[in-house]
Amino acid sequence: MSPLALLAIAVAGVALLLVGVIKFKIPAFLALLVVSVLVALVAGIPLGDIVSTVTEGMGGTLGNVAILVGLGAMLGKMIEISGGAQALAGKFTSVLGPRRVVAALTSAAFLLAIPVFFDVGFIILVPIIYGFAKAAGVNPVKFGLPVGAIMLAIHVVVPPHPGVVGGAGILGADIGWTTVLGLLLCIPVGVLGYFVAQRLNRREYEMLPATAAQFRLFGTGESDVERDTAAGSTGGVATQVRTAPSPAMIISLIVLPILMIMVGTVGAILLPEDTFGRDLAGFIGSPLIALLTALGLTYYFLGIRRGWSSQHTGEVMDSALAPTAIVILVTGAGGVFGKVLTVSGIGTALAEGLAAVGLPIIIMAFILAAVLRASQGSATVAIITTAGLLSAAVAAGGYSPVQTALILIAIGFGAFGLSHVNDSGFWIVTRFLGLSVADGLRTWTVLTTILGVAGFLLTLVAWTLVGGFAV
Repeated sequence: MSPLALLAIAVAGVALLLVGVIKFKIPAFLALLVVSVLVALVAGIPLGDIVSTVTEGMGGTLGNVAILVGLGAMLGKMIEISGGAQALAGKFTSVLGPRRVVAALTSAAFLLAIPVFFDVGFIILVPIIYGFAKAAGVNPVKFGLPVGAIMLAIHVVVPPHPGVVGGAGILGADIGWTTVLGLLLCIPVGVLGYFVAQRLNRREYEMLPATAAQFRLFGTGESDVERDTAAGSTGGVATQVRTAPSPAMIISLIVLPILMIMVGTVGAILLPEDTFGRDLAGFIGSPLIALLTALGLTYYFLGIRRGWSSQHTGEVMDSALAPTAIVILVTGAGGVFGKVLTVSGIGTALAEGLAAVGLPIIIMAFILAAVLRASQGSATVAIITTAGLLSAAVAAGGYSPVQTALILIAIGFGAFGLSHVNDSGFWIVTRFLGLSVADGLRTWTVLTTILGVAGFLLTLVAWTLVGGFAV
C-alpha cells in the first residue's frame, strides 16, 4: 500500500475516533479499540495477526503504566485523606506571608500536583482557596486560576500521571529524564502562570449564583465544599480524624521518589556500564522502587503512626484504585492504537512524510497534541494518541534519551492548552470558581493556551541546546 494511502487511513482513523468520542459520546476506551481494529483491517494487517497485535499493544503499554499510575494514585490518596494538602498550603502561606497568599498556594499546588491527579488535587485545594479568598474579601478566581494552571502543567508532563507515563511507554522515553526535565520546565511555566493570572484577574468576574451561595455559606459548615471536606472525599471510605501530618513530612514523601529517580538517571550517565554501582543506582532510581518506597513510608507515617488501623489504611489506599481503572484502560487502548499504526506501516509513512515536509518532529508533536486536545478534550487521550502516531518516527530517528523525553514533554504541553467546554477539567475549574462559560473561555482557556505555548517554547530551547535540530 502506498505511503499516501496509509497516511489517509491514519487521518480517517483519527477523525473517526474524534467523531465517536465527541459526537456520539462513545467511551474513549471503546472508541480507541474499535478504531484500532478498523484501521488494522483497512491497512492490510493479516486477519490472523490483528488480535495478537491488539493484545501486544495493550500488554506492552500497561506493563509499566498500570503499576506507576496505581502506586501514584495510592500515594496521592493518602496525602489527600490525611490532611496533608491543607497542611502543605498552610505552611507555604505562613512562610511567604499573608501578602503572598497566591504565590504560597501556587507553590503548594506545584508539590501536591506531582502525586495527585489534576481534578482531585484542585478539588482538595478548593476549601483552602475559598478560605483565603473569603479572608481577603476577594473573588476565589483570584487564587484559583494560577493554582489550577500549575497543577494542570504538572499533570501533562510529569510522571506518574497517566498520559505522560503512557506516552513514555509508547515512545520508549526514559521516565527519569522526563521527570527531571518536566519539573524544571514547569517551574518557569508556573511563575508565568502567576503573572498571566494576575493580568487576567484585573477584570472583575460575576460569580455564578450557585457558587456565590456556596461561597457565602463557606465557614458556616453548611456548604457542599465543607461537607465534602468533612467526609474526607474518600469515595465511600470513612475517615478517621487525626491531627494533620506536618508539612515537612508531606514534602519529604513527595520529594523522596523524585530524588531516587534522579539517582538512577545520574548513575546511568556517570557510572561505568556493567558495574554494581550502576546497577544499584538503576535499581534505586527505577520509578517502581521509588514509588514503592515512598508508598511504604506513607503507609506507616501517614497511616499507622498517626493512629489509623491497618484495615483503614488499606481501605484508603484501595479507594484510590477504582477511579484510576478507566484512565489505565484508556491508556492501554491508546497503546493498542500506537501498535496498530506501527505494525501497519502507517507510523513509518508518517515519519517519511514529516521528513519530506521538513517539519521537525518536536514541532509536529506539539501541533498534533494541541489539535487532538482541542478536538476531543482529554489531555490524556491527546498525549497517548499523539505518541502512537509518532512512535515509528521517534524509533527511526535515533534520538538520545534526553531528546526523546523532550519530544514527550512537547506532546504534553500541546495537550495543556485549549481547555474548553469538551474538557472535564474546564467544568471543574469554572464550577468551583463560579465562572460562566464565557468567562471561563476568557480566563481558563486563555491561561492554559498561553502556558501551553510558553512551555513548548521552553522545551524548544532545551531541544536546541541538546542538539535536537542537528539530528
